[in-house]
Amino acid sequence: MTTATQDISAAQTVYHGPRRPFGLQPLEWALGSCHLIARAGGLVRPMLVLYLTQEQAMTPTAAGAVLAAIAVGDVGSQLLGGWLGDRIGRRRTMVLGFLGASIALVALGSADTMPLIWVAAIGYGLTSELFRPAASAAVADLERGQRVRAYGLQYWAANLGYSIAAVSAGVLAGRGYDTLFWINAAAMLIAALTVVTAVPETRSTAVRSRRGLVPALLGDRLMIAMALIYIAFFTLQAQTFATLPLLMAAHGHGPGTFGIVLALNGVAIVLLQPAAIALLSRRDRATVLAVSILLVGTGGGLAALAHSGTGFAAAVLTWTLGQIGIAVHFGAVFADLAPPDLRSGYMGVASSTWSLGAVFGPPAGTALLEHADATWLAVTALIAGLALFVAQRRAAASLRAREAVRS
Repeated sequence: MTTATQDISAAQTVYHGPRRPFGLQPLEWALGSCHLIARAGGLVRPMLVLYLTQEQAMTPTAAGAVLAAIAVGDVGSQLLGGWLGDRIGRRRTMVLGFLGASIALVALGSADTMPLIWVAAIGYGLTSELFRPAASAAVADLERGQRVRAYGLQYWAANLGYSIAAVSAGVLAGRGYDTLFWINAAAMLIAALTVVTAVPETRSTAVRSRRGLVPALLGDRLMIAMALIYIAFFTLQAQTFATLPLLMAAHGHGPGTFGIVLALNGVAIVLLQPAAIALLSRRDRATVLAVSILLVGTGGGLAALAHSGTGFAAAVLTWTLGQIGIAVHFGAVFADLAPPDLRSGYMGVASSTWSLGAVFGPPAGTALLEHADATWLAVTALIAGLALFVAQRRAAASLRAREAVRS
């Protein structure tokens, strides 16, 4: 398989920095802080559909279309962020993304006509995730031994931030939706300031990409295969979250029970992720990923077959263990796939697999539940998990070979 290697030594393409607590560099703590700030301050998204329908008097269909436009923008944002990270640098791309998102949020909260709302929503979608591939590329620029812990810190910080935002958004919305937009915009500014003051540029001076990303990707069959596997995986994962409230409601469980069951996901990730990194970081990456995929498929199947609150909780915990396993090695595996001069672009493609799954998963799962039944949803989730497990296992040898080349 084409590996798009460069005549540049590994030492010339690795960022070195001082070690600090828990063996992490200041750069890694700063990037983790950016994720925490951005996600904890992300108050608008959880309440956006209510804002659009209640404050802007939009129909549910129109509000859903705006949300879909933002989701599609997320995909473009990550691909653009990856491309920019290789062209203008990781640091500048992150700052640009945070500042752009802050401006777009103010515009979205101030817009009072449909055309302005659409323009602001698209702008928000195209900037909100611009920082992610650049931050992932900054971690990929580190020594290989540092990457798993650094990616784990980012994932842990993001989930802690999501949990904070989910609770805070509901409370603060009572003071007016304007408050959510201003706090979210301020959080983006704080994240940008954190990058400016604490994140150095990690892109090696020995590497300045002039190659096209698309031709390199088209020549890299392993990267294409992995991207397809994870688009399918994140589609599977997204549909489990989308159908869970419908499945629970069908068995008489109200919003309170649903909230408790769903909260188990975030709590388990925050509590177990650090231990998982220590336990799984030295395990075979392809094996951990394959088993984790199977756990998510199994959890999705169990949720579709569950009746009691305990059954739904067990299903959520099962797929949460899979999510945690994926998070341990996902970023590091894609970092190994990337050639030094296209790290940010490759990480943009990797990040976009999650966004594409978020676009495809909810309509696929809800349509299957509506037009078939929960049993078929369970069967589909289990088969999908098993098929992706096999696909990941088949890619294992090629991943190990690429890992050896990048070492």
